[in-house]
Amino acid sequence: RGVSPFSAVPVCGLVLGVFEKEGEEGSLHLTEAAAGFDQTVSGKLSDLLKISGPALTKGKSRIFYGIHKDFPCVAVVGLGKNNAEVCGAENWDTSKENIRQAVSAGCRLLQDLEVNHLEVDGCGDAQSAAEGAALGLYYYDQLKSKKKTKVTTQLHGSADSVGWEKGVVYAEGQNLARLLMEAPANHITPTAFANTIEEKLAASQTWIEEQQMGAFLSVSRGSEEPPVFLELHYNGSPDSTQAPLLLVGKGITFDSGGISLKPSSSMDEMRADMGGAATVCASIVTAAALKLPVNIIGLAPLCENMPSGKATKPGDVVTAKNGKTIQVDNTDAEGRLVLADALCYGHSFNPRAIVNVATLTGAMDVALGSAATGVFTNSDWLWEQLHKASVVTGDRVWRMPLFQHYTRQVTDSQLADLNNVGKYSRSGGACTAAAFLREFVTAPHWAHLDIAGVMSNKDEVPYLRKGMSGRPTRTLVEFAAGLVHHG
Repeated sequence: RGVSPFSAVPVCGLVLGVFEKEGEEGSLHLTEAAAGFDQTVSGKLSDLLKISGPALTKGKSRIFYGIHKDFPCVAVVGLGKNNAEVCGAENWDTSKENIRQAVSAGCRLLQDLEVNHLEVDGCGDAQSAAEGAALGLYYYDQLKSKKKTKVTTQLHGSADSVGWEKGVVYAEGQNLARLLMEAPANHITPTAFANTIEEKLAASQTWIEEQQMGAFLSVSRGSEEPPVFLELHYNGSPDSTQAPLLLVGKGITFDSGGISLKPSSSMDEMRADMGGAATVCASIVTAAALKLPVNIIGLAPLCENMPSGKATKPGDVVTAKNGKTIQVDNTDAEGRLVLADALCYGHSFNPRAIVNVATLTGAMDVALGSAATGVFTNSDWLWEQLHKASVVTGDRVWRMPLFQHYTRQVTDSQLADLNNVGKYSRSGGACTAAAFLREFVTAPHWAHLDIAGVMSNKDEVPYLRKGMSGRPTRTLVEFAAGLVHHG
C-alpha cells in the first residue's frame, strides 16, 4: 500500500465511477462497485456528491478525503451516459472510450498525490478500466532524476478478474511500444531494440546480404550502427499446420533523412520512426502473454538512416530481394525500401494475411492527422477484421484508396523498374508510398497501415500522456485475437 503525502500511515487510493442518469439532468447513477462502497459508508458518498458541486458529467472528477478508513482518498469520475454504444460517426465504442478516459483521469489525480497503490472500479467493463488505468499512468521518465510516483493497481468490487487481467496485458503491450518509440535514438539503436525484444539474436548484416536485401542495405549504409533483421515467431495455435499471420514493422531507429536531409525542426521526433516495428513487436509480446491460439510471425528490419560518405545518394539504383530495381530519388523515402525487402522475405512463410505497419509518410499526417491510422489494402475481408478490432479498442482506422493512378507514378522510372517517390508530383504521397509497397506483394490479403499521424500524442487521446503513443498496438492484438474465430 502507498504512503500518502498527507499522512505517515500506509494508505490506498480508490477510483470509482458514476453515470449520468438518463432523462434526469443533474442526477447520477452509481456503478455497482460505487454503490457497494456507498453502502459501507452509510450513504456518505452519495451525500458528498450532492453537496460538492454540479453533478459529475463525462470526463469530470472529484476527490474526497477521509470517508473510509481503508481509502483515505477516493476519486470519483464521470462516465457519461450508461447506454452509450458503438458510434458509427466516431468509429469506436463510446462506452469503452468513456471508461478508459474517466479511469485514466482518476488514476492520474491520485498519482499526483503520490499514492502508489490504487483499487479501481471495473465500471461494468473491467478490460476497458484496466486499459485506462495502465495507459494513463504510464510516463517515460527513465532518464530523469525526479520521477513520477510508480503506481500499482488492482480491480475493486468486481468478479471480472479475467477482463481486468486482459486489459492490463493489452495496455502493457502498448506501453512497451511507447517505451521503444519514446527513448532517445542513442539508447534504442537497432541492436538495443532487438535486445529489448529478444536476449539472443541470430540476425546479422551477413545474413541480410545473403538474403540479397539490397533495398534494406541501401538505407543502413550511411550509419555506423549495423543493421539488424529481427524475426519473431509465436506459435500459439494447437494446429501446427495453421498458416501464420505475418506482421511487418518499419524499424528506422533514427531517421535524419540521409543525404536528402530533413529540416532540423522536430527532427528529434524521428527517434520514433521505428514505431511500426515497436507496435508489431509489442503486439506479438502481448499475444504471447495472452496465450492467443494463433500463429504469428513478426519481421522488423532495423537500422538508422544517416548521411555520410558511404550513404546512398539521390539517383542511385538498388536491387530489392525480388530482383526489382529501384531508383532512389529521395533518401528520405527510406521506409518503403526496408519494408520492400521484408515483405518479399515474408512471403516465404505462406501467411494467411500480411499486415505491415509504418510511420511512412508525412502526407498521411496531413490527410488524417492523429484521428486515425490510414489503411491501404487489397482485401475487403482484411479491412473488415481490422475495422472491427479498432471499434473495440477505440483506436480508429480509415480505409484509403489504392488506385492504379498511384501505381503509374512509381513505375515510371528513368533508370530502373521503380522510383521510390511519385514521379510527377508530391500530391497523394501516402497513396504513392502504398502503391510502391504493393509492387512487393503477391498475397491476396495484405494491408499497409500508415501510422505517421498517430505516432505521438499531445492531448488528442485523453488517457495517454503527451509523448509517443504506441498506437495501434491494442488494435493489432485485438485483430489477431479475432482471427481465432474468423479463418
